[in-house]
Formats: sequence, structure tokens, C-alpha cells
Amino acid sequence: MHFTEYDTRVAAYAVIVDEHQRILLTWYNGEGRHEPGWSLPGGGVEYDESLEEAVVREVHEEAGYEVEVGRPLTTQAWGHRNGTKRSDKPYKAVKVLFDATITGGSLGTVEVGGSTDFAEWVPLGDLDQRGRRADVVDAGIAAWSRSRTGSAPR
Repeated sequence: MHFTEYDTRVAAYAVIVDEHQRILLTWYNGEGRHEPGWSLPGGGVEYDESLEEAVVREVHEEAGYEVEVGRPLTTQAWGHRNGTKRSDKPYKAVKVLFDATITGGSLGTVEVGGSTDFAEWVPLGDLDQRGRRADVVDAGIAAWSRSRTGSAPR
């Protein structure tokens, strides 16, 4: 299918793991359309911003931190052919996950009325006890782990 025949949403996310082996996660409230669960800080890239600018904005909105964006760790893509509420065209989502480092700010969601209710540092070993999480969390952890062991990114 040619790219003009479907709608695309580009999103950018931060993978932030601290020295205590905790990952920064956000609680996605589902906005009344989806099941709530944990996610990485991040989201849709606005038309006039770069992927890196989107990561900086999203981390601040959803978690209260200022970050320095590192290199891309991995990408995810998925789609469906049935269209969306906005369009009858098929839909493709592309997610780019970046390594990031906190440079300032403090923990606390600053967006009002958005899709994130709160952010929290979660020990990597406790993820399975924390309930539902988006696939992007596992993809981010796997890519982050590979980047620390010298394996090639996927």
C-alpha cells in the first residue's frame, strides 16, 4: 500500500532508567476509549516539532522532568486497515524510543486533562506485579538492555 493511502501517527518515547534500576513510567488513563495501564513517557509528535523535541515536551508534561535526549534505541510500528474515528483510511502508528537522561525538574504530572494521571519510578524487577502495561514498555526495556550490553539495536 502506498503511503498516501493510509494515515500515519508518529510518536516518540523516553526510556529512562536510573542508577537504582528503576524505570520511569506513566499511568495512561485510557481516556475512556482504551484500557488504562503503564506506559513510557511520550506520545504523538506535533507537526512543527522534531522527534527529540516531542520527547522533551512529553516527559515534562507527563512526568515533570527536563531531559536530555540520547540516541534512538528502537522503533515499533503497527497498523490496522479498518480506519479510525477521524478517517476511513487504514492507520499506521510508528513509535521511536529514545534513551534519555534527567537534567532537572521533579516528579509530577503537569498536563491537565490529558491522557496521563501520574508518573512513578518502578523497579525493573517489580514490573510484573504492577498490572497492565503497554507493549512499548517491554520494547523499551529490551532495547535499553541491549544498548547496555553492546548488542546491536533492533
